[in-house]
Amino acid sequence: MTGTSALTEASASARKMVDPFGRSISYLRVSVTDRCDLRCFYCMSEDMTFLPKVDLLTLEELDRLCSAFIAKGVRKLRLTGGEPLVRRNVMSLFHSLSRHLQTGALNELTLTTNGSQLARFASELKDCGVRRINVSLDTLDPTKFREITRWGDMQKVMAGIDAAQAAGLAVKINAVALKGLNEDEIPSLMEWAHGRGMALTLIEVMPMGDIGQSRTDQYLPLSMVRARLASQYTLTDLDDSTGGPARYVRVSETGGKLGFITPMTHNFCESCNRVRITCTGTLHTCLGHEDASDLRRPLRASASDDLLYETIDRAIGLKPKGHDFIIDRHNRPSVSRHMSVTGG
Repeated sequence: MTGTSALTEASASARKMVDPFGRSISYLRVSVTDRCDLRCFYCMSEDMTFLPKVDLLTLEELDRLCSAFIAKGVRKLRLTGGEPLVRRNVMSLFHSLSRHLQTGALNELTLTTNGSQLARFASELKDCGVRRINVSLDTLDPTKFREITRWGDMQKVMAGIDAAQAAGLAVKINAVALKGLNEDEIPSLMEWAHGRGMALTLIEVMPMGDIGQSRTDQYLPLSMVRARLASQYTLTDLDDSTGGPARYVRVSETGGKLGFITPMTHNFCESCNRVRITCTGTLHTCLGHEDASDLRRPLRASASDDLLYETIDRAIGLKPKGHDFIIDRHNRPSVSRHMSVTGG
């Protein structure tokens, strides 16, 4: 085979990803670990059993897998967990993946974190080409924070946010809206975030994984939250998009941006450009379906990526039109896997 024909074949194998509904897949979220140093009660049970470390893809395999998706058209890559920064030597993965930013093959490399380890890694993340990050924080009350996370230290998170901003990273705060727990605090959380130049995105509880209690006690519709906020603030819809499912408004009184992620009250699937990979190499094309494609087997079967590309193409060809999350009053999750495994 000539070099030209080999290149042509390789380019064909790495053709761009378009699902059955004409949506181009350009955003990949990868869980590098299912482990976390917190135990947020809406996400996981207190006595979680995590995957054996031998089941996880190595950092080198994660790099190869991400690189294959970049070759197939992914322009935004988000590393998640669990808590991604608790994975040993995870910064070597950031350093390696940053080469795709330097070549222009990748537009953005970012992560979602609980902030507990940010003070250690913020400067290094910036050195790797990370420009903005999401930090999960549901309350500014240390007592509530400990209640939500079961044993978390909010001071560590605040120190992490300080370090991230000092390093020049743009920070967006993600907060899960929790009925009866932080719903009255949302205005003050928003004003605090905007006062520090950070956007805030509110997220509805999602019925993923067994947490040992009913999520009906936690679920707070964001349609209700938005209506409450609109009675106090001037909210103007924005066309802004960061490649994710949030819908944004500008809050006139604070000058900041407020996002709403509403998997329960408003299905956002019509423009879905995302797929997720677990730390074991399982591809999920929809957050709210039990679909799963094993990428670890083709990854390890050959040094060539051809078989991997074929498996990816088959999976994308089966991507559903949308999810159908429901909050089940009988305490059955819509999806059996936890968000920490899926790549939150």
